[in-house]
Amino acid sequence: MREILIAGAFSLIVSLFGTPLLIRWLARHGYGQIIRDDGPKSHHTKRGTPTMGGLIIIVASLVGFLLSHIITRIAVSISALLVIGLVVSLGALGFIDDWLKVSRQRSLGLTPRQKVIGQTFFAAIFGWLGIHFLDADGLSPISLHLSTVRDTSLTLAPVLVVIGIIIMVSATSNGVNLTDGLDGLATGASVMTFLSFILIGVWEFGQGCSVSPAINCYQVRDPLDIAVLAASLAAACTGFLWWNASPAKIFMGDTGSLALGGAIAGIAATLRIELLLIPLGGLFVIITMSVIIQRLYFKASGGKRVFKMAPLQHHFELSGWGEVTIVLRFWIIAGLCVALGLGLFYAQWVSK
Repeated sequence: MREILIAGAFSLIVSLFGTPLLIRWLARHGYGQIIRDDGPKSHHTKRGTPTMGGLIIIVASLVGFLLSHIITRIAVSISALLVIGLVVSLGALGFIDDWLKVSRQRSLGLTPRQKVIGQTFFAAIFGWLGIHFLDADGLSPISLHLSTVRDTSLTLAPVLVVIGIIIMVSATSNGVNLTDGLDGLATGASVMTFLSFILIGVWEFGQGCSVSPAINCYQVRDPLDIAVLAASLAAACTGFLWWNASPAKIFMGDTGSLALGGAIAGIAATLRIELLLIPLGGLFVIITMSVIIQRLYFKASGGKRVFKMAPLQHHFELSGWGEVTIVLRFWIIAGLCVALGLGLFYAQWVSK
């Protein structure tokens, strides 16, 4: 699809060549990373590294996506606009958090309660708007049916759909945020997940009921445009990864991690593969579970720990693994999880 290639090319160019400009601007204004004192000691060498790099990921993906539509003269879909709105709003929430950290010169920005309220608010708006805007075929961007690997026949009440979207967006954005603890880790894992969304979106479009009517065709409103958006995000993350890989010249900060988490959740919802997000974002799930397990066991055992430190990547750091080794091995895990998710998606198709 030409628009996918155009979107990816422009997003990559803007991100690859725009990131060093952002690095210089952030460094000149002293917007550097604040390092927690209770984290791995090796991280103290990263103090002062420019942060809020998620700004360039958001801008590059939007530029690539919009230019592809201008060049191809194809209208932007409402599904993509809703996902973009979620990405920008969560990115803004993350930017406020990052700004408070660098302005106060402390590792604490927004409180956890404030973050949760912000995530819930924006996710609720996304979910509520997503079940409206029906097209000529009666399809909304977000389905009222329970979606697993695809839509099922079980219809849910609108309020349950919105609650489900809130849980999914909050879990995914926090999962990416927790994963963003080592150079390039979250960025590389996000690229793999977005690439899988491209494949799924193109497949759903090709096998859509309006294009290829069949008993197992897909009823998804705008799968091809969502694939274009996923390509823009994958390319923007790839260009950023050039500078974010170890030793990182810039960090995405909460600006990037919350935005990317929102993008992953939003795309999964609009492609109607909500439960498939668990294997496709498997690394984020594993790392989030490590934090949950650590906290629950700590409270239940009266102060004992399962891991030396949570999230999981820091446990291996304190066990003597090198940062690059951890990132590469976790990327392998992320790739295997994505392969599993794609396998489940295709297996459901051929089983019909």
